[in-house]
Amino acid sequence: MAQIHFSGEQLGAESTLPYLSPELQGERLLVGANFASAGVGILNDTGIQFLNIVRISTQLQFFEQYQTRVSTLIGADRTQRLVNEALVLITLGGNDFVNNYYLVPFSARSRQFSIPNYVRYLISEYRKILARLFDLGARRVIVTGTGPLGCVPAELATRSRAGECSAELQLAAALYNPQLVDMVNGLNSEIGDNVFLAANAMEMHMDFISDPQAFGFVTSKIACCGQGPYNGFGLCTTLSNLCPNRNLYVFWDPFHPSERANRLIVEQIMTGSTKYMSPMNVSTILALDSRA
Repeated sequence: MAQIHFSGEQLGAESTLPYLSPELQGERLLVGANFASAGVGILNDTGIQFLNIVRISTQLQFFEQYQTRVSTLIGADRTQRLVNEALVLITLGGNDFVNNYYLVPFSARSRQFSIPNYVRYLISEYRKILARLFDLGARRVIVTGTGPLGCVPAELATRSRAGECSAELQLAAALYNPQLVDMVNGLNSEIGDNVFLAANAMEMHMDFISDPQAFGFVTSKIACCGQGPYNGFGLCTTLSNLCPNRNLYVFWDPFHPSERANRLIVEQIMTGSTKYMSPMNVSTILALDSRA
């Protein structure tokens, strides 16, 4: 959700409201909407431990419903143009590992798949989701990969002996992200246009994690807000340890980057090289669109 807000901020756009917000009415609909829900994944059985999450299939239904609501305001043709020209951000995959495959020892999915086969299965299911987004009119979609799953404070607290990243989870991310890029490039080739832009969140995060001081952070291991080793346990609550300056921490809580880290990630999405963005960054595609 933070990245959706900051992406819009970089473009000078008004921030979007959650789709289910009662304030999302009238002219506010024309700004766009945020359909995201914490804890969801590519697979419907991801996040089953959470109540009231909005699964990706329902989010896509809401996106379709949103277009119907907009068309009552401005008509079907203008709505189609609005949606075609919109910038869409979708982030899926991380939860399918931490809140599914690795959630508990001997999870149902880990008994069903080896990790390489599970990654292939996730990518094939994700492709269907992106194809559906295209069918619903999305023509400029940023697809972010997973971050460094094994290096987040939550995993350091449970899996690390001396602050090292979890090799098992890092392998999962290392398998997933390149296959996501290949799948996105294949979809673009099939469509005949660069509809989908793959953002390599793993590379972006690893810059901070490998050398936090180079980016003005004091640590990439300890969360700003949390409990226990590395502040890696629990949610951020009034009972949590809280750092004095969140801008000096790569991670805000046991799982999520801080606001400042998110801003740096969005800068790479907007202007980063092909090391981070494939086939090109957002600024380049928008410049090409403006000349069309």
